[in-house]
Amino acid sequence: MTDLPPDLPRLRTLETWLRYALDEVRAAIDLAEQREREEQQGRERRPPPPDWLLEQGLNRNAPPVQVHVGGCWNSGKRRRGITRDEALRALVDGVKACSACRPDTELGYLDG
Repeated sequence: MTDLPPDLPRLRTLETWLRYALDEVRAAIDLAEQREREEQQGRERRPPPPDWLLEQGLNRNAPPVQVHVGGCWNSGKRRRGITRDEALRALVDGVKACSACRPDTELGYLDG
């Protein structure tokens, strides 16, 4: 056992401090549990990723760069979700298909 002071006043002081410390730990646990609940709710409520992505050009006036399958690792940061019809239309209009995820194959689009 640890070396505790022998007199009552110091033991009472130590008890008070330990109660305070335990309250602090319990409050920190409550906050951590709340954060975990909120993160879990966020994961559950997150909308599903789009099925198709259109990678945008460098500025808002630049034409689109590539069409991707949703979740493609090669899609870049400037992208937006699009519908299947929009993906097909983009390919027909000459937007390049990503060579990594092959959206043209997924869509059944044969060039020409």
